[in-house]
Amino acid sequence: MTDTASQSAASKATAQPNLVGPLIDEARLWDRHETLGAIGGTAKGGVNRQALTGEEVEARKLIAGWAKELGFSIASDPIGNMFIRREGTDPDAAPVVSGSHIDTQPTGGKYDGAFGVLAAFEVLEALERNGVKTRRPLEVGIWMNEEGSRFQPGCVGSGVFTGRKNLDETLAMTDRAGISVRDALQPCLAATPDAESRPLGTPIHAYLEAHIEQGPRLEAEGLQIGVVTSIQGMRRFEIDIEGEEAHAGTTPRANRKDALSAAVRVIAALEELMHDPDDVVRFTVGRMEVSPGSPNVVPGHVHFTIDFRHPDMDVLKERGDAVERIAKEKAAPCPVTVKGFGTNPPVHFPKEIVDIVRRGAERLELPSMDMPSGAGHDAGLISAVAPVGMVFVPCERGISHNELERASASDLAAGARVLAEAMVELANS
Repeated sequence: MTDTASQSAASKATAQPNLVGPLIDEARLWDRHETLGAIGGTAKGGVNRQALTGEEVEARKLIAGWAKELGFSIASDPIGNMFIRREGTDPDAAPVVSGSHIDTQPTGGKYDGAFGVLAAFEVLEALERNGVKTRRPLEVGIWMNEEGSRFQPGCVGSGVFTGRKNLDETLAMTDRAGISVRDALQPCLAATPDAESRPLGTPIHAYLEAHIEQGPRLEAEGLQIGVVTSIQGMRRFEIDIEGEEAHAGTTPRANRKDALSAAVRVIAALEELMHDPDDVVRFTVGRMEVSPGSPNVVPGHVHFTIDFRHPDMDVLKERGDAVERIAKEKAAPCPVTVKGFGTNPPVHFPKEIVDIVRRGAERLELPSMDMPSGAGHDAGLISAVAPVGMVFVPCERGISHNELERASASDLAAGARVLAEAMVELANS
């Protein structure tokens, strides 16, 4: 940490007076990640801090404490989104908001989501400690249940905020233990008793989100900054195949209605449908349940999910619309039910916001590349109510949603510096 701190100090000393990015304290940002990552920390160095658990309650208390020390105000809305605010010279102006989420997968890492929150917080802290004023207020947004690991689907906090998801329906969602969002939310809101109660959908001038890439491109290119231009679209399906349970030792193949064999044929055909020589299509069978699950019984039922992503809506429609036809053809003689349970169209970020992020990297002399996001983010939902942009930094081998998720202190600081430049430019517009 000593080396990191000295590097940070050196960068401040050589900072150009018109730049705010060099005010970012690399050591402080890294320490914040380590401290937050210890809440829900796992033996392998990852984090299990799922939405609205005791671990997230503790994490919210921690961040709220940091905010209070700096004199920032805190607010929460009815779905549990949390906002940390640094006032501007024009307090009536709509704020520039930046953030992400602090919930994780059961075997998640320290940086997915958390980096976006902590980078935004570091921007506010750096400006506050250095007396830099902005016209518009700046806010850190912590969106509830982005991951969708405990409560499904994900991105419900940002979805309810923007009106794209229903509040009452979301509050009624339950986890596998039957606990509702409504009940789990109460201790989370109680964690910040001094927080102002804020209605949903308060105006946002612009929204920025910093994030690890969750893919290998930046690392492969040797670049610290990805200027995100879009978020690819997604379609999801649930497929149920009804077979007939039978004795594994006595039933000839011709007499079988093997639901698992049918599922294998369907998946193989869908893999062929989704084949893409340019490797842009993303096709995943993420969950499969086989019943009755006995080693000497021909499976009578198979349930599996499909996650299909592409940046072009026409491709999503054409190939996604073929899923049901192919499934029914290949599963015969087993009946098939195909249910779509989510379509997110591609989101293309406004050119003016992309340009602002790119200019920030250029002013800091940080080489960057334009790139789409393969993963979904809260920014995609927020795009319904405000112009959005994103900043990517590399993660080791592109690994994410994994306890082995890694990012370097220097890359995290570089992303936060670009974020600072972009936030201040927007806040003074």
